[in-house]
Amino acid sequence: MKVGILQSRIRIEEKLIVRELESRGVELVPIPVEREVFRLGGAADGGRDWAALDVVLERCVSHSRALSALRMLETLGVPCVNAWKVGEVCGDKLATNLALVAAGVPVPAARVAFTPESALAAIEELGYPAVIKPAVGSWGRLLARVNDRDAAEAVLEHKATLGTYHHSIFYVQEHVEKGGRDLRVFVVGDEAICAIERRSDHWITNTARGAVASKRELDDELVAISLAAARAVGGGIVAIDLFETPAGYLVNEVNYTMEFRNSIEPTGVDIPAKIVDFVLAVGEGRELSALPAPPRAAAGVPS
Repeated sequence: MKVGILQSRIRIEEKLIVRELESRGVELVPIPVEREVFRLGGAADGGRDWAALDVVLERCVSHSRALSALRMLETLGVPCVNAWKVGEVCGDKLATNLALVAAGVPVPAARVAFTPESALAAIEELGYPAVIKPAVGSWGRLLARVNDRDAAEAVLEHKATLGTYHHSIFYVQEHVEKGGRDLRVFVVGDEAICAIERRSDHWITNTARGAVASKRELDDELVAISLAAARAVGGGIVAIDLFETPAGYLVNEVNYTMEFRNSIEPTGVDIPAKIVDFVLAVGEGRELSALPAPPRAAAGVPS
């Protein structure tokens, strides 16, 4: 089997996945997204023979580059993990929220506004404290918890003045009191393979921001809501971030190019092996998720 890896910065996760793939004896084809040129029609002109790939695993740090590459590869008939549609939904907090709500998955209350004035009204409707997030972003960057009107006005003014793409949409979420912790459940295909609890003295509990991971036992309710969230965004290999509240679990976000280096030891689960199992199954044409692999391109499709 020939497996492509769409990659940018090589992290520990990518090294672990490559090591696992090599141990299976597959032919590995690195696809460095920064250097790759995708031809959108006409003769192959010396480009890659994409039809020769059985499957491509996406492991890019850049959401926009990953999304564009996945879309082109799927158009050329290459099965991708995760699929372009999964990346499109998971990479945008608004799209994720809409998909989860449509599927009946419990989420924190959220509001979307397009001006500082309407955003302030949205925050005051939710009540203080509230959380302002970029619609597109990861690793807990550019999050702000605003505790009163003065703080809200200051943050909104800064976002409006900065004026970049990340600041053009105001995504406001209720602040969920989580006791300094949240949960992450790793879902591969139709299986919740393991879960961690992330604790931090800071209100942002991403491990990228210093939170400490420990094993969390999977209960029936946690498995059910995590699988429902995974199905809602299209399935594949995802990490579900949740809050545990007295009223039950709430899904905060769904990650489609998940990091897992800090979760292997505490859970005791060989996460790279689970990922590779799924990728190889997709490459063999077996359907292990709610989202089937796209059909292969007909012979002669240009690369």
